[in-house]
Order: sequence, then C-alpha cells, then structure tokens
Amino acid sequence: MPELPEVETIVRTLTSIVTGATILKVQLNRTDILKPPTINFAKLITRTKIIAIHRRAKRIVFTIDKQQQFYIHLGMSGRLIAENPIAEIIKHTHLIMTIQPKQKSSPTLHLRFIDPRRFGGIFWLGDTARATDDLGPEPIGLSTDILIAQLAKTRRPIKAALLDQTILAGIGNIYADESLFDAAIHPLTPAASLTAKQAGKLNQSINKILNQAIDHKGSTLRDYRNANGETGGFQLRHKVYDRENQPCSKCKSPITRIILTGRSTCFCLNCQPEFK
Repeated sequence: MPELPEVETIVRTLTSIVTGATILKVQLNRTDILKPPTINFAKLITRTKIIAIHRRAKRIVFTIDKQQQFYIHLGMSGRLIAENPIAEIIKHTHLIMTIQPKQKSSPTLHLRFIDPRRFGGIFWLGDTARATDDLGPEPIGLSTDILIAQLAKTRRPIKAALLDQTILAGIGNIYADESLFDAAIHPLTPAASLTAKQAGKLNQSINKILNQAIDHKGSTLRDYRNANGETGGFQLRHKVYDRENQPCSKCKSPITRIILTGRSTCFCLNCQPEFK
C-alpha cells in the first residue's frame, strides 16, 4: 500500500495543481530517503518548472525543466499531499516543496511527502535514466497475449508473479487477491500453467478491479490519503483481502488466509479451486 489505484488517484488529484507550477523552495528533512544520496536535490529542482506529472507502476514521476525527472515512491505508508503553507507540519514529513501554481494569482502551496515507516523515497533520474526501465508493462489496457507472455516467464505461484513488478507494474497485495478471486484462480496456481482462457479472464478481472478501485479513489486501510487528504472507498468493496474467516460474498464459505512469499494471501477455497 499504496498500489496502482491509490497512486493513480494521487496523480489525478495533483495534475491540475502542479502542472506548470514553479518549485520555489525545497526543504528536505531526511537525506536517507534520497537516491542517489550524494546529490543536492534541493539545488537541482529549486526554481524549475513542473512540466508534467504521471504515474508509472506505483511511482509518482515528475518531469521538470530540460526533461529532468525524479519520482516519489510512497512505500507502505507514504502520502503526498498539497497543503496550505500555514498548515501544521506533522511528524514524519520528510520533504516540503513550496510551489507557485501556473496561475500567478493563485496562492503558493506546499507539496509534502510524509512517510512514517520510511519504506518510500525520492529517486533522482536526471535526463538519462527513465522511470520505466526496470518495470514490466502496465496492467490496465494490456493485451491478453502480452499477459500470457509475461506469465510464461515464471513457474512461481500466480499470486507471486502478480506482485513481481518486472512481470506487471503496479499490482500489490490487495489487488492481486481481489483480481484472482474475480477470475476464480487459486493463488498457488503456477503462473506459466494458466490456460489462454484463464489468462483472458484474469486480464479482464485485473482491468475491472483496478478501474473500479480508481473510480472509488483507492482503498484506505490505515495511512492512505489522496493529495487532498481524502480517504478512498474501495476497501468497502473488497471481496477477499483482509477478510479471513468471513463468509465469501459468492458462496458463503469462510475466506482462507495463507502466507505466500512472506505476504498475507486471502482467497475462497470453493470459488478458487486448487490447481491440480
């Protein structure tokens, strides 16, 4: 957390605010979240214009003057929030960017990166590296043929494959569980063993679940807020994630929970029959 829908919601919330804005001042309160740690990040971005902001996987990518780029990864507990500069600066605020929106008559704002658990970070790319180089394809709008080709790369359980950002970019624990339930696929099924029919259904389910989650502004379980500080609502529609022993919405069997590759995995044994 946050995963693709939450990051997409943040980017959509910020786009109209930051596009064309000038970064007036940068306050970096922790250098250990910066990569590479030796750069003068504040100097590199102060007095530059934000040309664009977009999402790639779970990364919030900023393009500034001269096509320089950096991205913020929210990790497990991070937030990126636009606030009035006079608002209280809460604990674990690691970065504050003071920006002047494109409309000069608009008041300045703070973009604040807050991350209590510090699994996130700020990554400088410059004008040579790209935010996409180490990632698999985006899952939304992906063709089934490409999904099959990606899954054919591994015999690991399909749940583990979906969490691998080099296979598909942006899916995490919540939406892997929800997509596999919707597609009626057991999480331990070897990824490369899916039939074309199963892969097609999984592709449909991934797109359906992710788009529904975006429509509901993501899932708020604990820390997640969009850039306006608002919670998401998709957690109210979870069918299996974090619902151990609760009745399945389809068959009323209790939801099962296992640990797979160190992550909690929830599914319905009846609706998602085990791979034989």
